[in-house]
Amino acid sequence: MPDDRDEHLAWCKRRARYYLECGELGNALASMGSDLSKHPDLKGIGEKMMPLGLLHAMQNDADGMRRWIDGFR
Repeated sequence: MPDDRDEHLAWCKRRARYYLECGELGNALASMGSDLSKHPDLKGIGEKMMPLGLLHAMQNDADGMRRWIDGFR
């Protein structure tokens, strides 16, 4: 797990995209939320944005989930 904020965020996105590519939107959501919470500079961001990701996962909206993952900065 990278220490640098940007490296950590890129790591989070790679892991979430892996699940997304497997068609596992719920796991992509869980991975992103869990991994974001592991870095002090990103912890609050993930918590605030989880409801939107959950909406995409519940609607089985892979494109929306991809935009959600890629939208983190």
